[in-house]
Amino acid sequence: MQPIRIAMTSFDTTSARLSPLQAVIFDWAGTLVDFGSLAPTQIFVEAFATFGITITLAQARGPMGLSKWDHIHQLLKEESIAAQWQQVFGRAPADADVDAIYARFMPMQIAKVGEFSAPIAGAVETLQWLRANGLKVGSCSGYPREVLDQLLPRAAAAGIAPDHVVAGDELPAGGRPGPFMALANVLALGIGDVRACVKVDDTVPGIAEGRNAGMWTVGLSLSGNEVGYSPEEFAKAPQQEVEDRVAAAQARLKNAGAHHVVRSVAELPRVLAQMAAGMRAGRMPG
Repeated sequence: MQPIRIAMTSFDTTSARLSPLQAVIFDWAGTLVDFGSLAPTQIFVEAFATFGITITLAQARGPMGLSKWDHIHQLLKEESIAAQWQQVFGRAPADADVDAIYARFMPMQIAKVGEFSAPIAGAVETLQWLRANGLKVGSCSGYPREVLDQLLPRAAAAGIAPDHVVAGDELPAGGRPGPFMALANVLALGIGDVRACVKVDDTVPGIAEGRNAGMWTVGLSLSGNEVGYSPEEFAKAPQQEVEDRVAAAQARLKNAGAHHVVRSVAELPRVLAQMAAGMRAGRMPG
């Protein structure tokens, strides 16, 4: 397999470049680890199949970024999927059915997530650069805590270890697109101003989360759910196809409210330096 073709930003450790930024809050799959956000996608397909329901990978990707229960709930609202459920079970899907699929999904996801814990190119170096520049590193995920408990040790062994992690099922207020997981990071990290935080995510709900929290937002196009290549597919993809997919992903993330969109976390340092310079000139996220 050819190496993933992502340009790396040169890293400058002059901390004044990032003042007054204080923290960056990352998503996980498709952002820091799991190029293409493959781990959750395939498991949704497999979990629905155990109920006799066929969904495509594209359908499975649609609500990505939500908590997994909410993700399943949204899929069951899709007309073609709801019609299949009606045909198989003789009734419309209900919340109890979401619970049943979720119960089937969870052990499958727990068993598989460790296979998708490899850092995305540039992620380790970017986290090192942030800390060298005095920024704190938070994170949150649509994954439940049971899944993260499997992912986090493997990611840490590979060099991905944020200062704080919030799971998609552990806040009573809920998950994305609400601001709650991002704001839980603000509290845990002791950040004095949400406007000095940057939310980095590869999904539309994740960008909405950051905007609803009053933060800067950076969307990731190529590495995440919106493009959805596996590393093997990306290595073989024609350049024009890649560019077309990236352009479509960039448009969706910008329409969701992303202040900036880059291809992957490897390009983040350049954008953060631009944000910090803008803040020093009086610009704030709005």
